[in-house]
Amino acid sequence: MLDEAMVALAASVGSGVVQAAGTDAWLALRNRLGRLLGRGDRQQETVQLERLDRTAAELTEAGQDGNAPEGNGNGNEERSRHGAAWRTRTEDLLEELDPDERTAAAAELRALLDEAAQAARPAAGGEGFTGNVFLGPTAAQSGHGNIQVNRFHSRP
Repeated sequence: MLDEAMVALAASVGSGVVQAAGTDAWLALRNRLGRLLGRGDRQQETVQLERLDRTAAELTEAGQDGNAPEGNGNGNEERSRHGAAWRTRTEDLLEELDPDERTAAAAELRALLDEAAQAARPAAGGEGFTGNVFLGPTAAQSGHGNIQVNRFHSRP
């Protein structure tokens, strides 16, 4: 079972994939994430790259901002579905790794998210956070190499 930081990181990866699709950050994120998820197996890496390509194509078709180009209106559903799928794939990867490998993979994922966020920033240098994910009563936010997890609940 993954600790909260790893679950939040996986959620940030799912969100990052969705946010990067169709942007200048996509190609680098796609290639590095495919390589990481492939874990040195060229065939598995190819499978992951094909999945990432399908994600980008489906998000483009649905409309990145939730406004489908053909009035189909399912852009937000597609974003949620793909974000959840990549979150799950990332969680599966992290769970399979031994602690040392997990630490290294987490560092690689954080660097990947930071680079994607940097590539997505306007040239004027707008600072900010990316990877905002809400998971029921928990919110995870990532950016600048950090992850913040907030829990919301009522007090007794």
